[in-house]
Amino acid sequence: MARLPIPTPDTAPAAARPLLDAVNAKLGVIPNMFRLIANSPAGLEAVLGLNGALGKTLDVKTRERIALAVAAVNGCDYCMSAHTYLGLNLAKLDEAEVAANRLGRSNDAKADAAIGFARKVAEARGKVSGADVSAVKLAGYTDAQVVEIVLVVAENFLTNLVNNVAETDIDFPVVTARAA
Repeated sequence: MARLPIPTPDTAPAAARPLLDAVNAKLGVIPNMFRLIANSPAGLEAVLGLNGALGKTLDVKTRERIALAVAAVNGCDYCMSAHTYLGLNLAKLDEAEVAANRLGRSNDAKADAAIGFARKVAEARGKVSGADVSAVKLAGYTDAQVVEIVLVVAENFLTNLVNNVAETDIDFPVVTARAA
């Protein structure tokens, strides 16, 4: 059971309700994470704004691969479950790719550089080496994309922290970070 309340759309603070309606309109459902964050309408607005902006950057496969790698680093069962589901069903990654992503790897050579870099950023809290930055750029990522990889790591770090603190009830097929 979650340590913080997970309001329904009707019991969420009034300022959060239009934001939850927008999530529902986009996804057809309101995942527990967004309902939990709705306890803070400003927090929900921030998370949705960041998510919307970063959704215009790297492709969905890369963003989901990074999310899986970061969830593994942070031991976030909610995010591991959500992004396993999204990776398979939204990004259309196969099971082998999802398994590799959880380890901070990819079966695609270019993606492997991005995911490996993302994992290093998460593990080292950004204190990566110049060689790490050079390696991802040599794989074909632009300066803008390197920044975007770091921002996607940060976005996922943010939601991992919220879900780890709250022990958010998992509303996706359950995959534990430890088992993955």
